[in-house]
Amino acid sequence: MREAAFVKQNKEKWIAFEKAINLGSKTDPDELADGYIQLTNDLAYAQTYYAESKTLLYLNALASQAHQKIYKNKKENRNRIIDFWGYEFPRFFKQYHGTLGVSFLIFAVATAIGAISALNDSTFVRLILGDAYVNETLNNIANGDPTAIYKSGSEIGTFLGITINNIRVAFLAFAFGVITSIGTAYILFSNGVMLGAFITFFYTKGVFLEANKQIWLHGTIEISVIIIAGCAGLIMGNGILFPKTFSRRVSFMKGAKDGLKVVVSTIPFFIIAGFIEGFITRYSDMPNWLAFTIIWASLTLIIFYYVLYPILLNKIDAEKIHRA
Repeated sequence: MREAAFVKQNKEKWIAFEKAINLGSKTDPDELADGYIQLTNDLAYAQTYYAESKTLLYLNALASQAHQKIYKNKKENRNRIIDFWGYEFPRFFKQYHGTLGVSFLIFAVATAIGAISALNDSTFVRLILGDAYVNETLNNIANGDPTAIYKSGSEIGTFLGITINNIRVAFLAFAFGVITSIGTAYILFSNGVMLGAFITFFYTKGVFLEANKQIWLHGTIEISVIIIAGCAGLIMGNGILFPKTFSRRVSFMKGAKDGLKVVVSTIPFFIIAGFIEGFITRYSDMPNWLAFTIIWASLTLIIFYYVLYPILLNKIDAEKIHRA
């Protein structure tokens, strides 16, 4: 895109944002936060295509002005890791809440399809999970311990093995985005069908509550973060399909960078899920209240960090700009 066309397309948006931060306009905090995100995206585009131009100088100055008003009272945090997970990533992720919703919808629909298929076709579970796993689980159910499979192996070995495997699945869901969003959608869909068939299998055997109490101890975080990793893949895939004002190459590079940031954010949560599966899930005789407390705490952690906290931080930033 020519620089003149780029300026014409975005000039009114930049002027409106500049007035909002300079004149203390009564702009909604959410709109201010969205404007800041869009400004930084335009700045990145200008840095790529219009180096040393007046447009780049203007956008850089405007972004610096907004940044100073947001962070003028913020002390420098020397711990880069804490800053990333505590502040930088949640602020960044707010713009992709819609993509997260799409990822969740794909997975939920696939789970429903897996459940309905398992209810109506007794051979479907074996097709999806394999004969060996189904036969072992049937033996465990007959012995009165449906989730005995989680007790096999040492605690540390299970923790490490599960954590590494879960991270591999997450990066696979992200990497498949390189063949557009369809690749990631396939990973989400196949895992959703597997989950639906898996859960329904225990329902058909009359041990639904007993089995799910143990499965969701680690599964709450594990499944949630697979959906989030799917969101990362969709971000990269959408960069190819929907470049907007960017060239397709630049849009893909931006999508890949943003998607990688999302998938990296999931690593601590997979470690938590692996720890729960390795050290806690194996205790099938734990009280129901304790199991459900862990499940609800896990779900609350995911919803807060990936949904509520980003909204909160962006509102705080926008209000700082508004008051400045």
